[in-house]
Amino acid sequence: MNMRVESFQHRHAAHCESGVASSMLSHHGAHISEAMAFGLSGAMAFAYLPFVKFAGFPLIAFRMPPKAILKGMVKPFKMRFHFETFRDQAKGMQRLDELLAQGHIVGIQTSAFWLPYFPADMRFHFNAHNLIVYGKEGNDYLISDPVAEDPQRCDAENLRKARFATGLMAPKGLLYYPEEIGQKQVTPEAVLRAIKKTVRVMLGPVPIVGVRGIRMLANKVGKLDTADKLSLNYVGHIVRMQEEIGTGGAGFRFLYAAFLQEAAEITGREELKVLAEKLNVIGDGWREFALKAVRMIKGREAFDPKLLAQMLHKQADDEKVFFQALKKAIA
Repeated sequence: MNMRVESFQHRHAAHCESGVASSMLSHHGAHISEAMAFGLSGAMAFAYLPFVKFAGFPLIAFRMPPKAILKGMVKPFKMRFHFETFRDQAKGMQRLDELLAQGHIVGIQTSAFWLPYFPADMRFHFNAHNLIVYGKEGNDYLISDPVAEDPQRCDAENLRKARFATGLMAPKGLLYYPEEIGQKQVTPEAVLRAIKKTVRVMLGPVPIVGVRGIRMLANKVGKLDTADKLSLNYVGHIVRMQEEIGTGGAGFRFLYAAFLQEAAEITGREELKVLAEKLNVIGDGWREFALKAVRMIKGREAFDPKLLAQMLHKQADDEKVFFQALKKAIA
């Protein structure tokens, strides 16, 4: 069985879901960058969720939940997505083949652990990795994985395992594609609406979300016991959630800054360009926190939870000032 969508062009991206959204919409004539897909969906956020466990530690998220970017494309582009999940794995694979035969490019949610083109030391059980399937040759599916520089291949058995992995955020064979795109240009109104949404989230009153969520995490880190080995594991978990799961704290800030650069052109609000540069500096601050934490984890510096907490509190302070300025810029 050989089939491929010849007109599809693979695009390398920083993050899987925003990369898939950008590639999928651009393929269908709504040409947008990855940064625009990320910003327009209002996906940037922060959440500290002590009641949700990831690898035994609290879930720490630097963006909105999986599928938020895809669903965030619906309103600005007046579009309809078709989503399907499956109880029967064989039927899920058969349905993918049917859609490819019909000429669709198909988005799927997978576990990164089962994708053979990932280097062995980069494979872990993360069930919300998105990619596009654009063809099949023999037993191999043709994969456009946004985080890979070039198109990839995945054999049917491993793709089945990746699509039907179990655990937190289990994909359940999820596949999706756009049924209709009624608006193919980004409007100033859509951009401003998206920015307002992000500002509301980051400056909101919920203690575990936005700037207040960063403060809660900082307070938790500041109370870690240096004599407890689990404390270092906790800090390592923060770094992994920040820098390895998806694009991470710094990466999402850089991506949103790129969105603000484009938003300035679309809306005519030049102050958004100035704010974009300030957000890049905040992104650098997240990177500095991660580097400091890693040095402590590896024993190159003394483990100092209070110093790490101070760095997180500074990030919270800087993000509060930034989002207050952003709110004023779009008022």
